[in-house]
Amino acid sequence: MIVVLASPAAIDPVRDAARRAGVRCVADSEAAPRRLALVGALSATGRDELAGSVAAMAGVEQVIRDPGPAPLASRHFRPEASVVQVGPTQIGGEGRPLLAAGPCAVESREQLLAVASAAVAAGAGLLRGGAFKPRTSPYSFQGLGPEGLRLLAEARAETGLPIATEVLAAEQVELVAEYADMLQIGARNMQNYALLAAAGAAHRPVLLKRGLGATLDEWLQAAEYLLATGAPGVVLCERGLRHFDPHTRNILDLGGALAVKSLTHLPVIADPSHATGRRDLVAPLALAALAAGLDGVIVEVHPDPDQALSDGPQSLDLDGLRDLAARIATLGISLATPQRVATRTPRVDGWAS
Repeated sequence: MIVVLASPAAIDPVRDAARRAGVRCVADSEAAPRRLALVGALSATGRDELAGSVAAMAGVEQVIRDPGPAPLASRHFRPEASVVQVGPTQIGGEGRPLLAAGPCAVESREQLLAVASAAVAAGAGLLRGGAFKPRTSPYSFQGLGPEGLRLLAEARAETGLPIATEVLAAEQVELVAEYADMLQIGARNMQNYALLAAAGAAHRPVLLKRGLGATLDEWLQAAEYLLATGAPGVVLCERGLRHFDPHTRNILDLGGALAVKSLTHLPVIADPSHATGRRDLVAPLALAALAAGLDGVIVEVHPDPDQALSDGPQSLDLDGLRDLAARIATLGISLATPQRVATRTPRVDGWAS
């Protein structure tokens, strides 16, 4: 349930009631909180008793008994759009939309730095590249692993762009979090709850891709796992749903992405590369997502897509990225770019202490 306070001074009695009931009390803000989420496993009777006792307290303005399946991610908990800080880049809120770009897989230093340089020139605010790759075939390129993480950190040091990279298993989280500004949870792992809990506990912002057949509620509940275990921010990424037509890899659900924005305060971005699997459709759908009001797009880029070890057919080349940036500008859209020095100074082999 969500408790709306008339005054932040009323927080202590509500916290005490939550503690007695055996549930957590989470504030929407550390400074002068106005809303509290009481979250945990309760019977229907226990929930009704807690709601009744809290509603009768002085200083409580409203009790929302059913905020939906993901209370911490809901607009009931935070009516205004939240901003997720990733290194020096802000995503979401009422600010400028994000262009995130990078190779599907980090293949070499030369490849990554070429893409990173092009991303900066295009106005990107985030560099995304895969060091560990989940592949359908066990014989496909699986990524460079720790060497890929080191190269991503080098690209960050060279360009100033924060980096996001995918983590595949709970036991990888600690290593990846040493290097990455943002952890990515891929579509196939959206409901890997042990991984979600470990990623949330790493206290890094998380890019959460929608599963291939996930409903909006399932997507939001996956985000709830991350928020409940400590993630300082979550960005939702619509990357296409599995469908029946072979002409595109998946189908980009812009309607679902817009619908989920009405349910959550979390930023929502689109991934037209994975949604289409076709280079020629990436830019038009990226423009459509931005024009529709999503908080950003993420596109795959490779210096020579025909030679890419992973997802070449859906990757823009460097000229294609420049063209996309120019077309975004014609819509009158200014992109979110790094605005401040990161709170911790990065180094090539990870984070400075």
